[in-house]
Amino acid sequence: MAQIAPFRALRFTEQAGEISELCCPPYDIISEDERLAYLSKNEHNIIRLELPREGDNPYAEAGRTLRRWLANGILADDDEPAYYIYSQQFTVQGKVYALKGIIARVHIEEFERGIVLPHEETLSKAKADRFSLMDATMCNFSQIYSLYHDDGNVTELLIDSLTDCQPAQQFTDGAGVTHSLWAVKDKTAAATITAQFADRRLFIADGHHRYETALNFRNHLRGTGRASVGDECDWCMMMLVSLENKGLVVLPTHRIVHGLDNFDEQKLISACREHFDCVHYGDMSAMSGLLDQSRKHGQRSFALCCGDGFTLMTLRDTDAMDSAMPQASDALRRLDVSILHTLVLETALGIDRENMANQINLSYTRDAAEAIAAVDSGDANCCFIINPTGVDEISAVAAAGEKMPQKSTYFYPKLITGLVMNKFGQ
Repeated sequence: MAQIAPFRALRFTEQAGEISELCCPPYDIISEDERLAYLSKNEHNIIRLELPREGDNPYAEAGRTLRRWLANGILADDDEPAYYIYSQQFTVQGKVYALKGIIARVHIEEFERGIVLPHEETLSKAKADRFSLMDATMCNFSQIYSLYHDDGNVTELLIDSLTDCQPAQQFTDGAGVTHSLWAVKDKTAAATITAQFADRRLFIADGHHRYETALNFRNHLRGTGRASVGDECDWCMMMLVSLENKGLVVLPTHRIVHGLDNFDEQKLISACREHFDCVHYGDMSAMSGLLDQSRKHGQRSFALCCGDGFTLMTLRDTDAMDSAMPQASDALRRLDVSILHTLVLETALGIDRENMANQINLSYTRDAAEAIAAVDSGDANCCFIINPTGVDEISAVAAAGEKMPQKSTYFYPKLITGLVMNKFGQ
């Protein structure tokens, strides 16, 4: 099953500056203004490598920058292999959470082998971008986020024992998330961690594009004679977190529908009544509580907002999904996002999957207020506010060898980029 290994991480040295000024959130949620702001605080911020924009060929410039930082001592390899335990402490809706996981090298496996499993569809444009950066730098600057089952919490208990000391690095970011890092270089502890994963499968939570790119790039290097089986490009960097971890938080990603000609709210609701109970509410403040109550009762509901209150849409029975997705597993058919995409967006509104993938008439946000504001301003026809996908649902879909619609999950908070990097070639 999963092969993991300690590694000599590439890390910022004291010469680079304060670690809080060198790290940043994932590249795909950073605006250009934010990118420039990070660089204005410290020119060595990892965003210069992870999201290059300078020069005629930004990818080649990132490669040159990496080599320069290595030569100047801004970045350096750790002196010996280690597993890196990474912790996040954060608050959501007034509740404090703590999450710990292991950053490791993981052997790259084709999805068909059933060892590393995806749960979401990906976009080709994002994979092409990451491929070009990997080709220019031969480095993973950010870790893929993956989950595993930890029967008996044996790994969680070991992680707790290994972090009963001061972290090697720690800082709190602008969003109030405290990031901590420990380097586990003890060979006995490392061997125990490696052995514990030998019979486990890994479920990708975040970073599907980067994993598929790592797989494609490994094959590219082999095909062009630049690498052989057993080389370092056979491995990629991952953050491994237990599915049983109490700190796992998944936020919903809401759907915004825009650019549809002749959109008619009443015609949409009328078409949906075939499969849904549709109840209109004029008080928007009731929406969150109704959605939460529906989720607790095991119902499949989401809210349609068209500018005048909202309509709570609740699936009456599952027969409609059995007919619409006969080849899918129960796990995939029962997801709120599957129901919304299949019975409403595709069937009632005529937005096909290619349209969704290219975001022609559909866009996404995790901010419900932003989605509703788009409708109120006239920029959108309507929006759908949905409940979060459960962690157990994510693993069930992945275990069935299937993929959810794009943007079905939003793990919060995002893993920080820049604490550790994985250099796998010259």
